[in-house]
Amino acid sequence: MPEPTVVALGSVDPALVQGPLRGQAAFVAHPGPDDLAAAVGAIVRADAVVDRDALDRMPHCRVLARTGVGVDLVDVAEATARGIAVVITPDSGSQAVAEGVLGMALHLVKRFGPLNRLVREGQWARRAEIPVGDLCGATIGIIGFGRIGRRVGALAEAFGMRVLAHDPFAAPPDAVNCPGLSELAAHSDVITLHVPLSDATRHLVDRRFLTAVTPGAVLVNCGRGGLVDLDAVRDALVAGRLSGVGLDVYDPEPPAHHPLFDHPDVLLTPHLMGMSIRAEAATYADAARGVADVLAGRRPAALANPEWMPTGRSEERSR
Repeated sequence: MPEPTVVALGSVDPALVQGPLRGQAAFVAHPGPDDLAAAVGAIVRADAVVDRDALDRMPHCRVLARTGVGVDLVDVAEATARGIAVVITPDSGSQAVAEGVLGMALHLVKRFGPLNRLVREGQWARRAEIPVGDLCGATIGIIGFGRIGRRVGALAEAFGMRVLAHDPFAAPPDAVNCPGLSELAAHSDVITLHVPLSDATRHLVDRRFLTAVTPGAVLVNCGRGGLVDLDAVRDALVAGRLSGVGLDVYDPEPPAHHPLFDHPDVLLTPHLMGMSIRAEAATYADAARGVADVLAGRRPAALANPEWMPTGRSEERSR
């Protein structure tokens, strides 16, 4: 009997998933209609849309494994209604994203971009015109204090930063908790975003939020592109309310060109901060293990639909 088929939805390197799937399923990196029709599972990249139509093309699907944690492009409710497990991989990329946040903050606070241009363009004498800041002694405001937010906080503390945290879903520890979003904005030199994208958080960083920001603050978004209003951010940057902006995420992706992107104090990366070499390997391996767990009748380590239960099993919902 042939092995069950697991397909890629988006670009997936077979070498990163075949190990955990060995003996459980055959992996198809470039599926055609027949492969999708036969698939019992899928490894889902961040940019892959898995809606009702996509699920209709995979009538035998039992598991979707997202390489990351964001499922805004996956119809989780519809998948759940069809008995499909939606696996996420929350731990594998947390360190990489947190390092990306601190890397962007360092780049913007230390003014690496304009200083680099001075040397390249032979303008050494102008170096005193560019003020260089410090992370040590500065305050970082972390909006969303889940796995990544907590890791950002730990790294920031190692730099000597004061940590403030706001989370609309679960209160951070008292030592860092800042219940008011405007209060966090007013006291933070660096602001970083790590909340899920929802109707409640879309354009969380808007004109009203930015009026409360400490003049000269740095904004970093390695969360979801829809969390920020780019027009409002550009206006704040031009007005000096912000001194630098780092973006790894956009809405949509890839993004249409925006005037903000042309500003010299904006740092742009193509949604890769969570996909360092080590994190990428771990993310795909975790996704493939989640698929293998479901196919073997086990409950995966992390689910976007925790109400899902293995077929015919009645164990508790947590491992």
